[in-house]
Amino acid sequence: MTERISKYQRFKMMNPIIQFFTFIYLSIKIMIVVAGGHGGTR
Repeated sequence: MTERISKYQRFKMMNPIIQFFTFIYLSIKIMIVVAGGHGGTR
């Protein structure tokens, strides 16, 4: 039972964490693209 609860909690915790990391990754990517465009790298 303990392992089952631990696995369920782990899966539940993983989802938001993955979404959070994805959001941060996309945010950083967009920021880099915007900064590069405004930095005048052309």
